[in-house]
Amino acid sequence: MERIANALSARIGLKYIAIAILTLKILLIGVLAYRIFASIHSFQWGVDNLFIYYIGVGFLAQLVDGALGMAYGATCTSMLLGVGVPPAYATASVHTAEVFTTGVSGLSHLYFGNIDKKLFFRIVITGVIGSMIGAYLISEVIDGKVIRPYISLYLVGLGIIIIIKAFKKRPTTPTNKNLGLLGLIGGFFDSIGGGGWGPLVTSNLINKGNAPKEAIGTVNTAEFFVAFFSTGIFMLFIDIQAWQPIAGLILGGVCAAPLGAFLVKLFPPKTIMLIVGTLVVCLSIYNIIKVWF
Repeated sequence: MERIANALSARIGLKYIAIAILTLKILLIGVLAYRIFASIHSFQWGVDNLFIYYIGVGFLAQLVDGALGMAYGATCTSMLLGVGVPPAYATASVHTAEVFTTGVSGLSHLYFGNIDKKLFFRIVITGVIGSMIGAYLISEVIDGKVIRPYISLYLVGLGIIIIIKAFKKRPTTPTNKNLGLLGLIGGFFDSIGGGGWGPLVTSNLINKGNAPKEAIGTVNTAEFFVAFFSTGIFMLFIDIQAWQPIAGLILGGVCAAPLGAFLVKLFPPKTIMLIVGTLVVCLSIYNIIKVWF
């Protein structure tokens, strides 16, 4: 797999990655437009008072995710559930919107040069494979609620390691071994646990000695493809009347994505590592409390 990734890295330029993102985004927009057109006679066009709130949620969540490489799903889902959005609609809205917001975030990171192309191809291929396997298993075989707290326990330990390493000198040469396996596990648990691509992959890449800016930019860009292949088809099955949370999250996220990518360039690596480590620990402890207590 590493040989394939290296070959792709040598032959495929960053502009082709951008073209792929744009093409797949247009495809999903076409599917959504078709769904609306097909149900035009029963479609409810009214906008309720929460629409501005949905935009704010999308903006905040994508700003955090674009700047830190994680926490979009956790932020959006918790805030949507907090205002009474049904769990099924909240999940459908977040996953559908994520395909669009991660696309803009990835394009922004490509523009600002926050991408390590070799790292990208070493995690994105297996990440997509893992996410598709996980999506199938969570639909037919495994209860994601059972395995999620154990993932959170692992992330608590990993977050603590990152915080400690923030005060140590980063290795001159990153120890990028088994990145294909890392992408596979990250994509798999992202589908199984309802999130985790960012915390697992970004945290591990930084822990291995990669520059936080490039790790975050690379993981965010790869996340688009992971999200597209694991949940893009989900748009075909959701109730199109749930368009308001979806549209609000997309609008807010699209506006925040370039700003998040820009903020990565402003902070020194130590600051980013401290923020990432603290965020991983806090989110993971919150998830453990929510499940076990």
